[in-house]
Amino acid sequence: MSNFTHDPTTRSWVAAAQAPGCDFTLQNLPYGVFSRKGAQERPRGGVAIGDQVVDLAQLAASGLLPEHARTACSVAGGETLNAFMGMGLAGWQPLRHALFRLLSADTDPATQAQVRDCLVPLVDAEMKMPAQVRNYTDFYTSLHHALNVGRVIRPEDPLTPNFQWLPIAYHGRASSLVLSGTPFRRPNGQSRPAAGQVPAFGPCRRLDFELEMGFFVGPGTALGEPIPLARARDHIFGVCLLNDWSARDHQFWEMDPLGPFLGKNFCTSISPWIVSMEALEPFRVPFERPEGDPRPLRYLDDTADRAAGSLDVQLEVLLQTRRHRERDLPGDNICATSFRHQYWTVAQMLTQHTVGGCNVQSGDLMGTGTISGPTPGEAGALVELSVGGTREVPLPGTGEVRHFLEDGDCVVFKGWCEKPGAARVGFGECRGEVLPSIDLDHA
Repeated sequence: MSNFTHDPTTRSWVAAAQAPGCDFTLQNLPYGVFSRKGAQERPRGGVAIGDQVVDLAQLAASGLLPEHARTACSVAGGETLNAFMGMGLAGWQPLRHALFRLLSADTDPATQAQVRDCLVPLVDAEMKMPAQVRNYTDFYTSLHHALNVGRVIRPEDPLTPNFQWLPIAYHGRASSLVLSGTPFRRPNGQSRPAAGQVPAFGPCRRLDFELEMGFFVGPGTALGEPIPLARARDHIFGVCLLNDWSARDHQFWEMDPLGPFLGKNFCTSISPWIVSMEALEPFRVPFERPEGDPRPLRYLDDTADRAAGSLDVQLEVLLQTRRHRERDLPGDNICATSFRHQYWTVAQMLTQHTVGGCNVQSGDLMGTGTISGPTPGEAGALVELSVGGTREVPLPGTGEVRHFLEDGDCVVFKGWCEKPGAARVGFGECRGEVLPSIDLDHA
């Protein structure tokens, strides 16, 4: 699946794309939607390169692109990426390949000058939601997360019997999806302090983050039309970072017998840049199960998915408190793990979603579920790190500790792919700050 756009030796004439630790290298070229800060102009699609954004609407009108790439660029330059996502590989690949050539260092100076006219500095770009998300589904696909949380709420039987047989999910709330950097209020809701006690209503006392990734659906399907596993990759446009904020005390009380409701629907944050599946090709790794675990049923098993269905994306979580900000500190790293530990692949998730006939639409968003690894420091949520609030999570930078999130806390996710023989591919960051709850008695 590798091609010339994965060659790590090819450099860009955008100097910042070669800077150490740069997320937006020439081999990445992630998609987003932006407008210039302070300008009264419509949002349009863009591609990040180094410290710049390629204005796709302007590039489409420049006459620099071959026909197929120009058509795709014009579609991608719209106010959302939905229509571009729906074009599939026939649109995605020509545009990515043309952009790679135009931004490569061996492009002639006259062409470079024309492309430079289509660039906007990242610092001047105000990012928007990349797609109109009509449907949002959140999966539950980390064995380590399932065991860690299960030991908190069901210590005698932590893993549900269906977990090893199908990718579990619930349909989430699309209206409360927000872009990275959007603060949100601590939710109010109902919880029960202990078994047998009268439930109480009030602000969440066990507010948590969940380290996830999200993937966007490309071409949609008709009602009753499942997506076979062998074709699932063709229906996945790209991947972002996702924080599925969770009110644990509300969630655990209300999830008997149905799934998440108020514990999950108050806010979900996503990063603004979507990394294409083509950019992630060098970082595919085999999908492996622990020895002795059941093999997936036939409809969830495919030779190609077994060979390279997982993705080795490095992930970390920083927690920045008010005290960190007062001291101009970035926050403390409280988790570092890899997406390769997930028990199910993104292709298996999409196939499971549609196997019963559920139709999907271009721009639908799927959360992967919390990403946790096998060691304590790889737990992707505070409920795991603090073992249900019974242990302190230290913040060495300020000397503070946390069991769950407090007002003023800011959580930052970062993600990137990196290995010898490949250029770094990064996702930027996904950030959110907790504001105090609304006092309903005086609202």
